[in-house]
Amino acid sequence: PAQTASLPPPAATAGTAGNALTRVINFAAGSADLPANAAESLKAAASALNSNAALRVELKAYAAGDKDGESRARRLSLSRALGVRSFLIKEGVQPTRIDVRALGSSVPSGAPDRVDVSLVAR
Repeated sequence: PAQTASLPPPAATAGTAGNALTRVINFAAGSADLPANAAESLKAAASALNSNAALRVELKAYAAGDKDGESRARRLSLSRALGVRSFLIKEGVQPTRIDVRALGSSVPSGAPDRVDVSLVAR
């Protein structure tokens, strides 16, 4: 049964992919500023990481762009991922447990301006 108390805020969604729990942090177009409504979801992820040494976090960052703006999109996606990484580190997550992938405009599906935060057991 669904547990509404554990659902993330509206700006972030959660899902599972294989053995990973994924939260999606949506960003404003062209911005690398961490949305204020992402804090609750990221704090929950940090808490899970801090309480389970077998977990790692993978950050996959995307940014809207076209072929001509791929370099800009890649830099923006990296800035977003590093912002999420900094937040997690401030919450006590060891940097060695955070994997960052800046994928620019190579978005497989979904909104292009986002960072996927996946907790993965390894």
